[in-house]
Amino acid sequence: METGGSLITPVSVASGQMTALGRGFVALAILWVILLPVATFAASRPAPVSSGVGRVLAFVVYRIGSVICHQRPERSFQLFAVPMPVCARCTGIYVGAALMAIVVVARRSYAPVKKRSTGEAVRPPQALGRVDRPDAASRLDPARRVLLVSVLPSAATLVYEWSTGLMPAHWVRATSGAPLGAAVAWIVCRAAAARRKGM
Repeated sequence: METGGSLITPVSVASGQMTALGRGFVALAILWVILLPVATFAASRPAPVSSGVGRVLAFVVYRIGSVICHQRPERSFQLFAVPMPVCARCTGIYVGAALMAIVVVARRSYAPVKKRSTGEAVRPPQALGRVDRPDAASRLDPARRVLLVSVLPSAATLVYEWSTGLMPAHWVRATSGAPLGAAVAWIVCRAAAARRKGM
């Protein structure tokens, strides 16, 4: 981006150092998505075949799933002939969050780069006339805008379901939830990086 003789490479939030809370969130988001099919597999094994550890793991993951999801079998993906610990939409949300967490971890190795051809100070966005617009959308910070947009696919499937009485396919519901999970993960990681920068 060229601005007043200066070449400025946009700074990625993901490149900043995160707090321990942010790193913990990334680890848990990835771990949870791994545990969902593992627990489903463990739950599918008959009692004499499954190990005690497998049964305990399945119990814990399904129990956590019952707190955060309705777990209706007809709304859940079936793996190994067993419903997963969370419904299809929740699965999509968690997969979206885990994928965004992986992107954040992958991008952390890139440091912010700023190159200047002159000694000119960087002007804030307000000075460039890009923020002070009277419309309502401009008053929303980027995190709120991303969150609002990410909810739209899930909202569309809910409106379809409520207005027609038909449930969309599992893959449609999972796909509609993925942007919401990705947005939440991005917001958490962005906040963690900003908090670390402010320390």
